[in-house]
Amino acid sequence: MTTSGWIQITIYMVVLLLLVRPLGSYMARVYEGERSFVTPLLGPLERFLYRLGRSFGLRPDAEMEWGSYAIAVLLFNFLGFVFVFGVERLQQFLPGNPQHLTNVSPDLAFNTAVSFISNTNWQSYAGESTMSYLTQMLALTSQNFLSAATGMAVLAAVIRGFARQSASTLGNFWADVLRSVVYILLPLSVVFAILLVSQGVVQTLSAPHTVQLVQPTVDASGQTVTQQTIAVGPVASQEAIKMLGTNGGGFFNVNSAHPFENPTPLTNFLELLAILLIPAALCYTFGSMVKDTRKGWAILAAMVAMFVILLGVTVWAEQTGNPSMAALGVDTAPGDLQAGGNMEGKEVRFGITNSALWATATTAASSGSVNSMHDSFMPLGGMVPMWLMQLGEVVFGGAGSGLYGMLAFVIIAVFVAGLIVGRTPEYLGKKIEAYEMKMASIMVLVPVVVVLIGAAIAVVIPAGVRAVSNPGAHGFSEILYAFSSAGNNNGSAFAGLGSNNFFYNLALGLAMLFGRYWSAIPALAIAGSLVRKKKAPEGAGTLPAQGPLFVIWLISVVVIVGALSFFPALALGPIVEHLQLR
Repeated sequence: MTTSGWIQITIYMVVLLLLVRPLGSYMARVYEGERSFVTPLLGPLERFLYRLGRSFGLRPDAEMEWGSYAIAVLLFNFLGFVFVFGVERLQQFLPGNPQHLTNVSPDLAFNTAVSFISNTNWQSYAGESTMSYLTQMLALTSQNFLSAATGMAVLAAVIRGFARQSASTLGNFWADVLRSVVYILLPLSVVFAILLVSQGVVQTLSAPHTVQLVQPTVDASGQTVTQQTIAVGPVASQEAIKMLGTNGGGFFNVNSAHPFENPTPLTNFLELLAILLIPAALCYTFGSMVKDTRKGWAILAAMVAMFVILLGVTVWAEQTGNPSMAALGVDTAPGDLQAGGNMEGKEVRFGITNSALWATATTAASSGSVNSMHDSFMPLGGMVPMWLMQLGEVVFGGAGSGLYGMLAFVIIAVFVAGLIVGRTPEYLGKKIEAYEMKMASIMVLVPVVVVLIGAAIAVVIPAGVRAVSNPGAHGFSEILYAFSSAGNNNGSAFAGLGSNNFFYNLALGLAMLFGRYWSAIPALAIAGSLVRKKKAPEGAGTLPAQGPLFVIWLISVVVIVGALSFFPALALGPIVEHLQLR
């Protein structure tokens, strides 16, 4: 890797880690109901929304047990699904449609609605030619806020399960969602959107512009083309929450590779920073709320270590380039006039380092946004993003969902360590028993089952195989990547798969539902069990859940589970494709 690449990555990681403590501490105060510097400005909005909620029979001031909290999560997301589906199916009759786009088909509307309520944002469509401005703003952007807030609210409840003792309640879902939006996501998004607009990201309600081409060209049917339609729209407002909420759904089909979504090196850096900002800071929030910040730093250290190592593999694979090109005498070495390596599917203005960094960050988090096409990566370069998703989206992961997924691995790690030394496993003074292990196992295994069964079905039925544009190992990788992305609520894709058909819209939609809620509900069940337990002081035989030994042990558990679960499938896809290049 070049010196410039090392400098870029170092600056990125340093800035990210410097922001962890201030933002994490602020979010802890928000979830604990404490005043902050924005309370005088946003407090009236919070109180107004509380009053509005009470008029609908909600009680945001009443504490909930885990079962009630889970029901509220499911009800809230179901209503969100109905709303988004309805707007999509009626968009041609609604205002805010200067392109005069037709209604979205039922199967695509189902897939998209599930995608946005589950914080996946898988897109089987081109946003600028399928969704009206109103649909993008009212349905999709609103869910970018609410789906992220749902994951953060569930995490807040899980943290209270560890922090409280001899209790029965975990907080109030409606209050947690409202605080997540009003005090965290909304102010960050406003500031970020203004920064993006200042750099040239489009924000307008004007209709698409038709311009004359400088040089006429010929289309696929042989007709002369003299004009081009340039799509615009309310992009910056969606881009801000798309990144901060680890949503990833782009206004344009090519996502953040589009110059109207990501025009400059500064926007590229800021958007990259926004992807991991909240998931990283929530680790400190966890430590602060359980009154032991060492636990939060230990989890963050494990995430950072895995991220940096896998980032190094991706950069190396892309910078090394394609040996088939080298065999033809093509110069693939980096130099003053070229980036070298494998530049297929990458923006020249970003180069290999920023493309690899984005691909690793977006799949470490459950963002799914892209500034390059992962389908064009080298086999090992594409395998790393795929495997990061297959680990369960716990290396940073989604806003809230990544950390409660990692806490499931923490429970497993502590339990296994307890068995090794012959002592009752404990974490934060709470005994880890059979019930917690069962729920943690469900959280870890359900996405694995969803991904592998979904991919297995897709490769044996005609509807699944017909959508593959590349035969052989790479075609299998496209299918495996799609179900890995959907089942782990990421949303990125190996774009060679034609997924906008009834089979994939239905199958991937179901994978998103199982992946999201069969992780969130068991996480709440664990919290409901732990909150009733008393805390016991750590003894001489208690595994210290901080320090290098615990970090290494936690990484080992995550990697072993991921390796054992997906190595056979990866061997049929990217690994054999890599060997075929030699």
